[in-house]
Amino acid sequence: MGAILLMLPIASKDGHSVGILNAFFTATSAVCVTGLVVVDTGTHWTVFGKTVIILLIQIGGLGFMTMATFFALLFGKRITLRERLIMQEALNQFNISGIVRLTKYVLIATFAIEGMGAILLAFRFVPRYGWATGIGFSIFHAVSAFCNAGFDLIGNFRSLTLFVDDILINVVICGLIIMGGLGFTVIVEVMNKRKFSRYTLHTKLVLCITAVLLVVGFLVVLVLEFNNPDTLGNLTFKGKILGAMFHSVTPRTAGFNSLPTDKLSMATIFFTIILMFIGGSSGSTAGGVKITTAGVMVLHISSIIKGKDDTEAFGRRIPRDIISRSLAVIGIAMCLIILVTMILSITEPSQDFLSIFFEATSAFATVGLSVGITPTLSGVGKVIISLTMFAGRVGPFTIALALAKQQQKKKGLVKYPQERVIVG
Repeated sequence: MGAILLMLPIASKDGHSVGILNAFFTATSAVCVTGLVVVDTGTHWTVFGKTVIILLIQIGGLGFMTMATFFALLFGKRITLRERLIMQEALNQFNISGIVRLTKYVLIATFAIEGMGAILLAFRFVPRYGWATGIGFSIFHAVSAFCNAGFDLIGNFRSLTLFVDDILINVVICGLIIMGGLGFTVIVEVMNKRKFSRYTLHTKLVLCITAVLLVVGFLVVLVLEFNNPDTLGNLTFKGKILGAMFHSVTPRTAGFNSLPTDKLSMATIFFTIILMFIGGSSGSTAGGVKITTAGVMVLHISSIIKGKDDTEAFGRRIPRDIISRSLAVIGIAMCLIILVTMILSITEPSQDFLSIFFEATSAFATVGLSVGITPTLSGVGKVIISLTMFAGRVGPFTIALALAKQQQKKKGLVKYPQERVIVG
């Protein structure tokens, strides 16, 4: 539907259809809250086209079932048991109790956070672009940031590079990205319980790993780019701090950039790929393999090195089936990125390996960052990236869910005899 609407001449400023392939690519990028674009969002699309894009972003960010529940509640429709079960899976909950209430919290929190972000951004965009355009910019960027989409209206593929040293823009956009990437379950729990000791293990892991990644990301980018004249080198100290801070946040599947991505050093680009692969929290608007998945694997490796039989964190033991699912999700994600990189290296022979690897990871992790090769992709390349964005958005969750159901079915009493193999 999004592709059909964006393909209409009314969606393009030049009055000509953008074509089915470009429309499909843009719609997929919006619904999968990625942010990769083949035409400049700010200059190519009309108000109609931009409205379609932001609606697709909102639906993709919240999830189809959450939006369906919103309209059901709006029109007084009864939520059936089947719908509640689907909502339970969509929100990554362990039981069905209170699922409709949680969905209401998700909707209220989302619109409240996005509304506050839009109001704050208006203080900068309205004086710069005027009332009508400024308010439109504020709403669009607030929704895009909270949904970790990365679409922007600045124009000429510049993203937020014009505001690299603007404290208000950087803090608000970063705040929206982080809250969107934490996950609705975590936000609701933090609002209700207030004390860290009362949080569930999931929330504790999400908050701690997020904090570590943000701090480490900030320090690494600051050190690697401090003297780079094309990025942080010519900025004031305030600009360096804000630029490094923003780039430590945005690879968490947001897609905005205040530093020109194609001008980053090779080391920073590779480090960004690692951050993109990890992504945000499960049940959030973010993509990637998810920080809890990566966190569980790090904890498991740590327990093996220490000679422990159990994987533990914060006085709790993590079940074996969760560890197995984490390993499977990471393994399948790595295989998919390798496969896509291999295919793109064939279809896009004029591009260097690191740019292709970056693009493939960005698409899978639904980040939206690019070193500038997206608009130049061939027709086959655009289709491959579109499919990768879709797989990245629904893949990890679907894989984890399928594995959970398989593990429940396969708990038989008959087992094969055990035998050791040499590893390492």
